[in-house]
Amino acid sequence: MKEGKPSATAEANAAFRAAELMRPEDERVCHDPYAKDFLGTKFSIMGKSRLLTKIALWYAERVIPGGPNGVIARTRYIDDYLEACIDDGIAQLVILGAGYDSRAYRVDRLKGKIKVFEVDHPYTQRAKVEKVRKIFGFLPDDVVYVPIDLDKRKLSEGLFESGYDRNLKTLFIWEGTTQYLKAEAVDETLAFISNNSGEGSSIIFDYAFQSALDGTLHHEEAKKWRAAFERRGEPPTFGIEEEDIEEFLSSRGFFQVKNVTTESLEGSYFSGANQGRRVTRLGGIVHATVKPQEQT
Repeated sequence: MKEGKPSATAEANAAFRAAELMRPEDERVCHDPYAKDFLGTKFSIMGKSRLLTKIALWYAERVIPGGPNGVIARTRYIDDYLEACIDDGIAQLVILGAGYDSRAYRVDRLKGKIKVFEVDHPYTQRAKVEKVRKIFGFLPDDVVYVPIDLDKRKLSEGLFESGYDRNLKTLFIWEGTTQYLKAEAVDETLAFISNNSGEGSSIIFDYAFQSALDGTLHHEEAKKWRAAFERRGEPPTFGIEEEDIEEFLSSRGFFQVKNVTTESLEGSYFSGANQGRRVTRLGGIVHATVKPQEQT
């Protein structure tokens, strides 16, 4: 992230969600009616003109093959998981690296029922809050904004003082973030979650393959991916291999680990009229439950 500026990646992800709204309703994989309202001048064409949106997506695919569809499939999967967790009785939602995530505003089952904590870098969160005020004319009472740069401050330093209750069943959503953090920040955040959340709490996050980051994955797609983020000023820094993810989380206080492959996402969401929409093969999604204290 460039000093003093909000995350460009957060805005790019919102742009892909805005573009999805241009598709016919029966082809739409995720539905984010506020995505377009978070876009600045650079991405303002997304979600407004069908022709210009198609051109922008064509270009984005050339820069990061499968990237736009990866964002869309990831958002939908996490939305589905959130709904399942609401069914299962969560009492709090913590969105880490919230960016321009709009779940607190678009998921009706959250509003007035489940407290939402949005944790993000102060620069991005400041821009987010301004946009939320502009969209709604006010800040929702049941959303708490927690400005934390996880590479510099521990989650505990801001979350407890913001009203977080460590005894409640909580879902932690960590979307599009871990790959931009230091390994120490990832470990500290997972440690906080495993030691400070109620019974049955869980986490869902996406991650990049370490081999895609360090160049050992000799694939043109990986080269383009690294180059794109370096140009954006947000180079990826953390990764883990798919075969290591279960042990990685198990050793950090989690169980019931489920890894979701990009091939699985394609099979679930890109069929019928969406057949042929490809997802980048450079990472995965995983969710897991916090182990009861006697198991840790």
